[in-house]
Amino acid sequence: MAMTKAASAAAKDFAAAGVGGVHLAWADNNGIPRSRIVPIAGLADAAVRGVGATSLFAVFDSHDAITYGHAGLATPSGDIRLVPVVERLRRLAGQPALAWAPARQLTRDGEPWPYCQRAVLEAQVAEGARRGLEFRAGYELEFAVAPAGSTDIVTTPGHPGPAYSPHALVRLDGFIAALLHDFAANGLRIGQLHAEYGVAQVELSLAATDPVAAADDQLLARQTIHAAAHAHGLVVSFAPLIGLGSAGNGWHLHTSVHRKGRNLLDDLGGDGAGYLAGLLRDLPALTAITAPSVPSTLRLRPGYFAGAYAFWGVENREAPLRYVPGSPLLGAGHANVELKTSDASANPYLALAVVLAAGMAGIEDAPALPEPIGEDPGGWTAGERETRGVRRLPADTAEQDAALLATPRIAGVLGDDLLGAFRAVRASDAAWAAERAPGEIVAAHLWRY
Repeated sequence: MAMTKAASAAAKDFAAAGVGGVHLAWADNNGIPRSRIVPIAGLADAAVRGVGATSLFAVFDSHDAITYGHAGLATPSGDIRLVPVVERLRRLAGQPALAWAPARQLTRDGEPWPYCQRAVLEAQVAEGARRGLEFRAGYELEFAVAPAGSTDIVTTPGHPGPAYSPHALVRLDGFIAALLHDFAANGLRIGQLHAEYGVAQVELSLAATDPVAAADDQLLARQTIHAAAHAHGLVVSFAPLIGLGSAGNGWHLHTSVHRKGRNLLDDLGGDGAGYLAGLLRDLPALTAITAPSVPSTLRLRPGYFAGAYAFWGVENREAPLRYVPGSPLLGAGHANVELKTSDASANPYLALAVVLAAGMAGIEDAPALPEPIGEDPGGWTAGERETRGVRRLPADTAEQDAALLATPRIAGVLGDDLLGAFRAVRASDAAWAAERAPGEIVAAHLWRY
């Protein structure tokens, strides 16, 4: 009843302000945002009864093909209900006739649907609370900018560089101003924004918050960026790679874990070390969820700050697990760990869910944490890597799938139904890519996210 009243009140206010509809948004198993728009007059009803959608969205692959390779969704029959999370409702500053809310996916009877990725993350957060743990999470988003109509950002970049230069963004001045305004208006806090290292690349960081809100914010940030780019005659690509020889777009995931208000990562001698060791132990399986697309595996190369080998380091940007310690200047509680093997092709709810699960398992089991590495193991000999116990992360879909199946701690987070759908989608993508050259694969993913 309270939710109905809140939705009715919001609908009334938004209608008076000229809002005509609400995006009910979620992300599929490819990290691709999907949505249904509900007329503003129907928001209150949607908050109770939801909006219908096919259950087959769980088995859409990255190219909008539907795979029937998962037995649980092997026919075109079936419907689900999309229910807006009203407390996360936002009017879109860059699209003022529309509002936005993340959607829960329920069965047609209103029961939990086993394929709902947001529910998977909520379950891990609840498990953490049961253990007396709280988490903070935040995303860094990298994306490339090009003039509208561009089909190849490398040859038609939106800004000329140089990397990290204020001059690079002068050409994008209106777009940057819109981002700062629209993010604030949409309730998204930016830590920083700058011209990044890659071709026409921009990066912004979202402020850390609770994990479910962080995943919601990641989806809302994409909507906000796309709208601001369109308004200024630009397009943006969040794809893991925009060109075979270019630096990729990582969506680095920062997390920290707290107990009774204390950040456990401030001390790597106790449970903080367990959290980090848990992530390192399960990193190959985590990467199957956090960087799952075929272009993801092409991005994970040595020398590109992408994290090609399984190791951790203290502020080492080549490490897939980059530990960021606190300091007197930054203040108590700042310590966190950054997962660099993460990109826009990951469902943000699933990515966070498996990271939290791996970290909690590490706290529980206390596996040994090896010494940090301050170099790039990609420059070592194979023998040197073997001596230090540093192995290459999975390099293709088959290797990722094998790593996932070999790690029940991670595969089990999804549950049998969702895991089956996720694997079917990955297999469908791999079959599509097997018949195509790397350049064609990269080009086909350029505008998917």
